[in-house]
Amino acid sequence: MNLNHLRRDIPAGLVVFLVALPLCLGIAQASGLPPFVGLLTGVIGGLVVTTFSPSKFAVSGPAAGLVTIVTGAIETLGSFSALLFALVIAGVLQFMLGVMRTGRFITLVPGTVIKGMLAAIGILLIIQQLPVALGAAEESELSSLVTGGAFSVSIPAIVVSGVGLFILWFWSTPTVKKIKALSWMPGPLVAVLFGCLATVVGGRMFPEIVSNLPRISLPSFDSLQALTGELERPDWRVWQNPAVYMIAVTLAIVASLETLLSQEALKKLRSQNPPPSPDKEMRAQGIGNLISGFLGGLPITAVIVRSSVNVSAGAQSKVSILLHGILLLVCGLYFSELLNAIPLASLAAVLLYTGYKLATPRLFVEHFRQGVQQSVPFLATIGGILVFGMLAGIGIGLATQILFSVYKSHHNAMMLTRYDNHFVLRFQQNLTFMHNPRLKGLLAEIPENSVVIVEHDNAEYIDPDVKAVLKDFAEGAVKRGIVLNQWPVKLA
Repeated sequence: MNLNHLRRDIPAGLVVFLVALPLCLGIAQASGLPPFVGLLTGVIGGLVVTTFSPSKFAVSGPAAGLVTIVTGAIETLGSFSALLFALVIAGVLQFMLGVMRTGRFITLVPGTVIKGMLAAIGILLIIQQLPVALGAAEESELSSLVTGGAFSVSIPAIVVSGVGLFILWFWSTPTVKKIKALSWMPGPLVAVLFGCLATVVGGRMFPEIVSNLPRISLPSFDSLQALTGELERPDWRVWQNPAVYMIAVTLAIVASLETLLSQEALKKLRSQNPPPSPDKEMRAQGIGNLISGFLGGLPITAVIVRSSVNVSAGAQSKVSILLHGILLLVCGLYFSELLNAIPLASLAAVLLYTGYKLATPRLFVEHFRQGVQQSVPFLATIGGILVFGMLAGIGIGLATQILFSVYKSHHNAMMLTRYDNHFVLRFQQNLTFMHNPRLKGLLAEIPENSVVIVEHDNAEYIDPDVKAVLKDFAEGAVKRGIVLNQWPVKLA
């Protein structure tokens, strides 16, 4: 082991742990599950996935992007244990996708669809966490936010979440980045620490006010038996439910997309030679999700936020990620009482800020400026996910992008240029029967007594149906006084 690397890996692992801790707790809480489930998932991602992953810097764990899928799946299947069975299947599917070397096909997914998926996840996170930030701790309380036409809210929760959001924003400003002592402290951790101070100090000064502030609830373990008793197992009896397999496919696809996108983004932050194989990464993620489903955890992906923190903190090897996983395990086993001081409103603030960054208004403005071909598939993906769910929304976005691309490709496949009574018809690419409507429209624009020149060097293949259209035009051209030059179809 390189001691020089170790000197940098240990501080990096500590920083990643401090960033991952509030996110693991918050994602579990947002999914309607005990916070311990989030810590368990972080441990599996930090220890198991890292062991098999080809990347030195990618940090895996529970992802905010899968919260909405998890909550929807639990509602559809009726229990968390049924979701765990779907997660086991998803892990097997991911592993098989890696074996079949499908990782390279990530480049086929258009950027508009990917950004639309992330923006939709951000919007769903905001919608889901806003009630918690206002003071609704339980799902049953969400419907009671509006009572008699007036909002029923918790002032302490609003203060904690509001200050938390301010801290998260302030920590992203150049002012904090210039101060090294502050920049080493992750914004999410500072926001959560403020929430802890509010519950501890505020609880002593204003107990009647702060006592109603909802907090997380981690169990304490006094034995290995108590720990294993807390773990939930998959419900193998739901194998006959078709919805399980649809959810498994959704989890496998979305988790793979998010992982591979994180890997692509990570390459721009820190290069590795040779670059990590996307197929090996998918196999590692598949093993992680299989074990997470079996032990009672959440879906796992490589997460760009934690990975980028790992790189910026100076990590040199996998040791930093393994250390962050060990620290999460120790924290969950021995410091549960300390973590129970964290208010839910603080975690909601972290997730609201995460959702805002995923669905920032600047992203919408950029797509609108790029024109209809970029903005419509982007909005179609978002709308599809919000209305029909993740997998269907991605499919709608892909279909919309394909239609626009096919239209643009067909529109630019042929160009007709006029110079007085001379017309130049350029074939820019190979032509199929699908180009016939466009070709007939261009040929109809050519008047009588014209000279037509066809440039077809770029078209190595011309479909017989296209040749038939050209031949029909050529046969009628003589009667109309049209002279044809370089005509690609023989009339004899």
